[in-house]
Amino acid sequence: MVELFYLGAAVAFIIGLKQLGSPRTARSGNRIAALGMLLAIVNTLVSEDIANWTTVAAGLAVGTGLGAWFAVRVQMTSMPQMVATFNGFGGIASALVAAVAVVDADLGSIAPETSVSILVSMVIGAITFTGSFVAFAKLQGLLPGRPLLFAGQNIVNGLLMVGLVGTAIWGGARDEAGGYWVAAGLALAVGVLAVVPIGGADMPVVISLLNSFSGLAAAAAGFAIESNALIIGGALVGAAGLILTVQMTEAMNRSLGHVLFAGFGSDESSGELSPIGDRPVNKATADDVAIALGYAESVIFVPGYGLAVAQAQHALRKLADALEEQGVTVRYAIHPVAGRMPGHMNVLLAEADIPYEQLLDLERADPRFSDTDVVLILGANDVVNTSARDDPGSPIYGMPILNVDRAKQVIVVKRSLSPGFAGIDNPLFYGEKTLMFFADAKAALEDSLTALNAL
Repeated sequence: MVELFYLGAAVAFIIGLKQLGSPRTARSGNRIAALGMLLAIVNTLVSEDIANWTTVAAGLAVGTGLGAWFAVRVQMTSMPQMVATFNGFGGIASALVAAVAVVDADLGSIAPETSVSILVSMVIGAITFTGSFVAFAKLQGLLPGRPLLFAGQNIVNGLLMVGLVGTAIWGGARDEAGGYWVAAGLALAVGVLAVVPIGGADMPVVISLLNSFSGLAAAAAGFAIESNALIIGGALVGAAGLILTVQMTEAMNRSLGHVLFAGFGSDESSGELSPIGDRPVNKATADDVAIALGYAESVIFVPGYGLAVAQAQHALRKLADALEEQGVTVRYAIHPVAGRMPGHMNVLLAEADIPYEQLLDLERADPRFSDTDVVLILGANDVVNTSARDDPGSPIYGMPILNVDRAKQVIVVKRSLSPGFAGIDNPLFYGEKTLMFFADAKAALEDSLTALNAL
């Protein structure tokens, strides 16, 4: 019965992950996967000989309380930081499980595959832990978002990796516990030094990759302690995170190696950038926006990080409802890397109960722009930057973008002409058919709705 319950938990993980692939079923998928994890935990507690129930109960209470508190308090703009935190704690949990196995086991008598599993779990878990919290610090502003580089950095990282692998092999081959601990210490350093040279624009990719690492560490820990549920759950997380990482790099038209080692966003990698704010723009008011939207037949909203910062999703829904009441066709175009993490904009719009049928991904949205009267961009920058399409000298050249400039009218809501995460200017802002509405996204939408109702 114990193995049957573990199998049921694994099936719940698979079904939940499958349902997470669509915004319509994501909530139920999350609940199913959580139910599977609850089943696995309860099954373990009931079937194992627990020496100290007080310690287990205290751990469950503290973990549940902190998780619920942070989940309720976290702002939508801070969701990437929370995911990074989850990754880090997941990594260190797996590393600690492996560390306990080192302390409790007779290293001279364990099978080679068990020794390898312990080492893999400790090393990957430690890298995930420190790397995730460096990513958290960059996103939170505790560390500079730009790449932190020093001479010979890749060489130093390479030597650390060689030392890490060599120490792990030595410790595993000689059954020396010291080799395990040194390898774990080097892995902690590698996690820090591998992430600090990566710019803030690439943090979503890093978080996704570290999510995959946390799954691999959990799967390795499962092999070390012979837990099939942990092996299956970890493998699912590892595979899903890796697939998402590949999809994100493709959405930016960059290789994973370039993301990890190129120092994108540093002065050296960005080239000669055009100065910001030295060219005239067509400024708009709320009345201008209301007139453009009110007399349009079709409108596409492009949400970005600015919409999340302003918590303006509900104001956007009210404006969209008012337009639909006037017979305007409303849609939303979402770029795969809009916001600060995959699905960021989908979740933001779901909070306002915006119909899933109106959400268009890059492939479905792009052909519609040429037939659209007005595109209203809300805080997005890099994902609509025409340099990616037109300027071979741009650092983001070749990145697939939403070709919003093909619409009849483009309105951009931003607080200023400041660049996006990539740190480069956007020629779209200075286009003849572009109107720049300089305002907070929520205030801009509310004022535009008031002006629309007054027409």
